Amino acid sequence: MEHHDTIFTQFLNHWLGEYVARALAALGIAGVDPHHAIPDSVVMSAIVVLVGMVLAVILKRRLSVDRPGAFQQICEFLLTNPIRFGIRDVLQDNVGHDAPKYLAMVGTVGIFILLANAISVIPVFNAPTATVTVPLGCALLTYFYFNAAGIRKHGLLKYLAHFAGPSPAVAWLIFPVEIISVTARILSLTVRLWANIFASELIYFIFLGMLILPTQFAWSKLPVVGAIVGLFPATIPIAFVGLHLFVAVVQAFVFTLLPAVYLGMATADEH
Repeated sequence: MEHHDTIFTQFLNHWLGEYVARALAALGIAGVDPHHAIPDSVVMSAIVVLVGMVLAVILKRRLSVDRPGAFQQICEFLLTNPIRFGIRDVLQDNVGHDAPKYLAMVGTVGIFILLANAISVIPVFNAPTATVTVPLGCALLTYFYFNAAGIRKHGLLKYLAHFAGPSPAVAWLIFPVEIISVTARILSLTVRLWANIFASELIYFIFLGMLILPTQFAWSKLPVVGAIVGLFPATIPIAFVGLHLFVAVVQAFVFTLLPAVYLGMATADEH
């Protein structure tokens, strides 16, 4: 599915695209179209970050122990809740008492993905996670982070020794297999997030198109019938918006759960 640039991306490319293209050419990347020098996924990701920062400022100003507002309660639910679905809950279940050390990093990535997934329900925005480079960037960040946590906890040599297995006799065989297995997590995290968000948006546009065509046909034959049929493309997409939000939440949870599991494995005491 081709993503058209949003008005924000068009605006930035109009004013800054030529300068970005020149900068890329100076770095050896030639042939960049100035009208599309700044990718839409980059602009949407920046908007998501700005939205997250604004929400964080609003939350900080409204924090209250005695009378928490609705927004504070929603944020606290994302952090911890009775069904242990929250970011802190997932980390505590997988990392244990060291969970607070990793809360900021895992929470930031998880909330970014949640906002990035859900932002496309607003018509003027695209989900940056529907472009494969954004999930790949999050996956790479997660990969280097949990490996760095393991090295920091156990030291480089001891951490690498874990990949060799318990038996020195077969270490030469186990080590490369384990390295490939751990590195494959980058692909797993990337494809899982990108494919689900891409498919969610694709399903929405396919069904919306299928509903609009009968409406146009009915309107050309009899406007009254066309108006009645037009109620379907006006109301049914609400169900797909709900479905997309559900997928957005689930994928954000998965991208929080798996890094927590990887951190728990990398920092486990048996290393």
